[in-house]
Amino acid sequence: MSKVPIWIDSDCGVDDSVALFAAFKLENAEIKGISAVAGNVEEEKTFLNIRNIAHMAKRNDIKVYHGAEKPLILPLETAKHVHGENGLGDIIIEESQVPHETEKAWDVLYRVAKECNGELVVITLGPLTNIAIALGKYPDLEKYIKKILMMGGAVIGGNATPCAEFNVFADPHGAEVVFKSNIEKVMFGLDVTLKAYIDLDDIEEIKEHGSVAANYFYQAVKPSLKFYEDIGMEGKTCMHDTCPVLYVGYPELFSGEVCGVYVETEGKVTMGKTVCDRESNFKFDKRDTLVIFDVDQQKFSAKVKEIVKSI
Repeated sequence: MSKVPIWIDSDCGVDDSVALFAAFKLENAEIKGISAVAGNVEEEKTFLNIRNIAHMAKRNDIKVYHGAEKPLILPLETAKHVHGENGLGDIIIEESQVPHETEKAWDVLYRVAKECNGELVVITLGPLTNIAIALGKYPDLEKYIKKILMMGGAVIGGNATPCAEFNVFADPHGAEVVFKSNIEKVMFGLDVTLKAYIDLDDIEEIKEHGSVAANYFYQAVKPSLKFYEDIGMEGKTCMHDTCPVLYVGYPELFSGEVCGVYVETEGKVTMGKTVCDRESNFKFDKRDTLVIFDVDQQKFSAKVKEIVKSI
């Protein structure tokens, strides 16, 4: 059976690093490249984080490319209050010594998508700036991407504002470009990712494994327990970005429904909100986004533990 070609776009923070671990372990997929984008922290840091996480997982064979340093229109707003100054909870990990790639992410993405003959699946873990730039520069890219699996958005309230989830809020104009495209989309918003958590017992179990990756995971993730306690999730921490990655290998863990999705780019207090039309009330031009609402939490957390302990 041929493997699914995937491209990952990441603003590598703590939960992104776990998602990358998961991607490295997908038996049915082949990573064609990873692109860095500004989001949780500045792009230069996310670029280095991706390289160093790949190095930790002994995957220096995977090429990492520079992407957008700021959103399409708005100024950059990071999430350092959650992910630390370096994006990895301020944990220092061994640096990759692999020479840097010099091509820009959107140029390589276009070339790779064409080489994959329309079978490439793009997984986005951060703001959608790079994908929007690629679609703007190469209008025919739409026909070469099979599907976009994105962590972003929310039908329920947001986490960056009462209305908006961070990845969409960080670049609503980039998100609008992607949602308006004719590419099939699967949206993993806060509706599902807040259910995709591990608990303190899981974290302690991973720590006991004792590997470099397990120790990093413990140090990086445990401080986030306070953040989630403050929002009513005591003893839990969410693995938001791992959801679209695990969907590639284990789609049976998730369920949702096809909707029309519109990104608000003008509202004074609603900027970045993903308006989800579940009942066709807005008569959107197209309903081409599978919005994921549920996950089998027990199987999800078991898979996260299995993955981190296997690195």
